[in-house]
Amino acid sequence: MGCASSKRSKQLHGYEDPSVLAAETPFTASEVESLEELYKKLSNSIIADGLIHKEEFHLALFKNRNQRNLFADRVFDLFDLKRNGVIEFGEFVRSLGIFHPNAPVADKIAFAFKLYDLRQTGFIEHEELKEMVLALLHESELVLSEDIVEMIVDKTFSEADTKGDGKIDLEEWKAFVSKYPSLIKNMTLPYLKDISIAFPSFVVLPEIEDSDVRVSVNGD
Repeated sequence: MGCASSKRSKQLHGYEDPSVLAAETPFTASEVESLEELYKKLSNSIIADGLIHKEEFHLALFKNRNQRNLFADRVFDLFDLKRNGVIEFGEFVRSLGIFHPNAPVADKIAFAFKLYDLRQTGFIEHEELKEMVLALLHESELVLSEDIVEMIVDKTFSEADTKGDGKIDLEEWKAFVSKYPSLIKNMTLPYLKDISIAFPSFVVLPEIEDSDVRVSVNGD
């Protein structure tokens, strides 16, 4: 690797030594170095400043910088740990670490919970769930009737809200995910090579059974 590689790396915004990031994430130091190349491509795809802007994130997800999606916006917000409107290299590695096969399942569950907790209240409300279901369907290019969408949302919410207080807390969410593991299926990337410019879908909807209706959105 040598000094040249080190010099190039330090030009990354939010650069941290690979050994430091490896100690704080499931990635090895060599994997962190490999992620530098992906970060460089993303962070210079529209604005050549070495930072990942929201437009660049959308471009990576949809191949279209102008296509807006609540799902993509929420993932971007969670990657943007400093809340400064851009994703730096350290934030990028730490956030992707959640999708590593060796990352704790509890971290994956918590990340998925935050995705649905749009208003950051510590709870998932009915309207938030509906908004995310619609966004995920759009991201998956799956078209369902309004009645089917309402059925998915109502059944999912009523089953997850075991306390019956009109909101889903983290404990209820954990119990729901244990019943429907597919919710975090795509939150694990089996191999580093799966992390590409075409980002994976991070979340899937649970399978819903209702007499002759069965819906499963895998985002694949």
